[in-house]
Amino acid sequence: MSLRLSTVILPHLRWHEGGRSAWQRAEQLGFHTAFTYDHLSWRTFRDGPWFGAVPTLTAAAAVTDRLRLGTLVTSPNFRHPVTLAKELISLDDISGGRVTLGVGAGGTGFDATALGQEPWTPRERATRFGEFVPLLDRLLTEDSVSYEGDFYSAHEARNIPGCVQRPRLPFAVAATGPRGLRLAARYGQAWVTTGDPKLYEDGSPEQSVHAIRGQVGKLTDACAEIGRDVTGLDKILLTGFTPDRSRPLESLNAFVDFAGRHRDLGFTDIVIHWPIPGSDFAADEKVFEQIAMEASSQLS
Repeated sequence: MSLRLSTVILPHLRWHEGGRSAWQRAEQLGFHTAFTYDHLSWRTFRDGPWFGAVPTLTAAAAVTDRLRLGTLVTSPNFRHPVTLAKELISLDDISGGRVTLGVGAGGTGFDATALGQEPWTPRERATRFGEFVPLLDRLLTEDSVSYEGDFYSAHEARNIPGCVQRPRLPFAVAATGPRGLRLAARYGQAWVTTGDPKLYEDGSPEQSVHAIRGQVGKLTDACAEIGRDVTGLDKILLTGFTPDRSRPLESLNAFVDFAGRHRDLGFTDIVIHWPIPGSDFAADEKVFEQIAMEASSQLS
């Protein structure tokens, strides 16, 4: 099985001071997709520059031609399906049909309280997510949608002409719990995982592979429940959050070994972070570019 290589470019650089050139360089290096995080602020970057995901992706669409673009991930923490659908349809049009929506239930970070609400419990997040994704699916595939739910409503919401990609732009659903995996099976064109967060501090790479194998097994079961072949669902690993941390980016051989172990689990896509000096995503830029240009051929 061939393996696609993609990247995440965090929206922390001013567009004319490195932002634009990073997206253009990602296309030159041959990445399949360049994603960005859809947060209002994030972790150690909270007190520094941080720009909006959709405007950033719109600008990236204007300066690239082939590179796919996406969020990794958008969540209900501060998004509403009606307004999000309109932005996505516009972005899909501007990019010529190159957008993938990474979408997840959200977490407990800064986004969870930025609008003044109390942070939702894991159960509440999963319940909201279970309403968010099906409504967004309808909004991106139907010309007019009316809906009254427990958390979201739409009244004759118009989305004409719809997405360039038909029947809509693809969803990459981030999930590890049973309800999220069922959403991925039913609505996703791809599934996203970062591994098991409980293993990040004290786990081993071997334990991580075992845990991810279990996640793939649960995804397979969720697909089987609705009669879907799990092999038709792309599987995306967002790196940097397993016990391996940044070690796969230390050399081409280290990355090929890491990526090969996960390809053998059925993954179709590996996503690596664009290097950011002085951060958790610091990496040798020459090694990073070598991985971008040479790793895929060694993993085909």
